[in-house]
Amino acid sequence: MEPLKEMFNKAYYQKLALHVTKIYPAFNDKTFIKDVTHNLDSFSLNQRLRNTSVALQKHLPNNYKKSVSILYDVAPLMPNGYTNLVCPDFVSLYGHDDFKLSMEALHYFTKFGSSEFAIREFIKRDANQTLQVMKKWAGDKNHHVRRLASEGSRPRLPWSFKLDEIIKNPKLTAPILEQLKEDDELYVRKSVANHINDFTKDNKEFALQLVSQWNLKNEHSAWIVKHACRNLIKQGDANALALFNISKNVKIAIQNFKLKSNDVKLGNALEFSFDVVSEKNATQKLVVDYIIHYRKKLGDLSPKVFKLVNINLPANANQTITKKQVLKDFTTRKHYFGEHFVEIQVNGVKLAKKKFMLTN
Repeated sequence: MEPLKEMFNKAYYQKLALHVTKIYPAFNDKTFIKDVTHNLDSFSLNQRLRNTSVALQKHLPNNYKKSVSILYDVAPLMPNGYTNLVCPDFVSLYGHDDFKLSMEALHYFTKFGSSEFAIREFIKRDANQTLQVMKKWAGDKNHHVRRLASEGSRPRLPWSFKLDEIIKNPKLTAPILEQLKEDDELYVRKSVANHINDFTKDNKEFALQLVSQWNLKNEHSAWIVKHACRNLIKQGDANALALFNISKNVKIAIQNFKLKSNDVKLGNALEFSFDVVSEKNATQKLVVDYIIHYRKKLGDLSPKVFKLVNINLPANANQTITKKQVLKDFTTRKHYFGEHFVEIQVNGVKLAKKKFMLTN
């Protein structure tokens, strides 16, 4: 598989230079390509993005407003997606002396890629002024702009720096989330949910207080809250579970918990089954998860919670659950041989545990 950074390759720069030259004939396409591809192999994906913005600024007019005007015309001609983040990145680097124009540009450019990283440079410098604009964006008719209002102001956006001011005071972005809590675009709702999930890492009480006031009979709000609280639910947080009328005081037993094999080779599947048996004369709403306690390099164990199933278990009933999970190395997880455990958790309560050996 070709590395992601190869999105910014010589062919891309030739295409970019061609379109810029059509709009701005004074653009020296040959010199630009020579500059922007110098030492290109040594640059990471994000370094290539930033290097492109710097090279463009060198070859575009020595006037921010004129340069942005050219990029306005270029953006629709280039492929939508990550490479089109060059336009908002240019704004994040060179637009701080013209706040109004820069906000208009980020609003426009986000429709072709995303301005989520670029807007954070403005939030970092002046959170109040920038967030006032983003609150207006939350009511925009374009779903890309509405998503930007939420995604760009996330406290812990992946691939970007933390917004410490929002971490300290999550109320700053609450008005944005309030406007988007019933958004009919899944693309927007995912961002809102991830924004609130960021809150749960630093301001759990605030996050739960915020969503507890939302109408969970609305399917869009309910989806956001469930997705936002996914980690708290896995952790068995009583307040998060209560949002969905799920109680930690379950009256069940785990029976016939069996592993197909107590020895699992790396690359093969861990297979197990068990019965959830009701011990209550009423239906119980259950969130059934499993935990794999992975052996780490130094021998200690690291638990990872996985989703299994949500069930409404009738009074005095039982249900058999089976699962198969392949154990193989990923870039995000390396396995180490030896003793591991798999554990069953219901509504955040750990109820049964089995040992297995991971072998070569």
